[in-house]
Amino acid sequence: MAGPTPSCRRPTGFRWLRAASLVLALQLAPGWLGFVAAAESDAWTLLANEIFQGRPLADGHGLVGIEMPARAEDAAIVPVTMRVTLPLGDPRHLQALTLVIDENPVPVAASFAFGDNAGVSMISTHVRVNSYTVVHVVAELSDGQLYAVETYVKASGGCSAPPAKSEASADIGQMTFKAFGKPTNGPASAPREAQITIRHPNHSGLQRDQVSLLYIPANFVSELRVRQGDALLFDMKAGISIAENPSFRFTYVPNGAATFTVEAHDTDGRVFRREWPASASGM
Repeated sequence: MAGPTPSCRRPTGFRWLRAASLVLALQLAPGWLGFVAAAESDAWTLLANEIFQGRPLADGHGLVGIEMPARAEDAAIVPVTMRVTLPLGDPRHLQALTLVIDENPVPVAASFAFGDNAGVSMISTHVRVNSYTVVHVVAELSDGQLYAVETYVKASGGCSAPPAKSEASADIGQMTFKAFGKPTNGPASAPREAQITIRHPNHSGLQRDQVSLLYIPANFVSELRVRQGDALLFDMKAGISIAENPSFRFTYVPNGAATFTVEAHDTDGRVFRREWPASASGM
């Protein structure tokens, strides 16, 4: 079953609902806190219905986890870690993850589809957060059920923050890969971790050049495919919210393959591809 399809369009009436809820909440004090909470829930319902096409979302607490700072130090590089922990003996596996930053201009930050035997249970990266927002992670298991959890992050201006670095065109697309060593007291097939980093400005289209003050055209890594030998580990589709120089750390189960292959596509039509030995500990 394919993973959820990201949408770049907010549902009709979304901004009207938020503005109206704030006005009414102030008028209905002292019960306005509960009213705002209900309005937030209604807004997420509209957004989730559009992203997941009306499919029901179960409460994912105890199964799905999301880790983000409550107040970000830098709104342009906010760390996020997503986890799925299935009960022992559960025959299902993680099929897809969708990261939604509700108040970002394009709420779907990234969606990940995983190979059947990938063994991915954790993936972390850095994102841009444009304003105080609820952040949702939705996991799809192999039985087709969707599970959602949320957290709240205080940050602002991440999508329009000036680029931190000026990448030379020759550097764009350079990748590093690191496979971390196997557990000292575990079998060879025990889950391990690896990390991929791509040199790319990941311009959001909302940033201004600090000299000309003109908007920098959007150009970001929109697709990333990671394979262990011929087997898919994950396939990512992303929007403008993934931070500059995208980096992804993830768990996987070794399958005995000799190589890892990474292929990335950006919105300018460029394709970057590299291969490393499975034992790689650096470049």
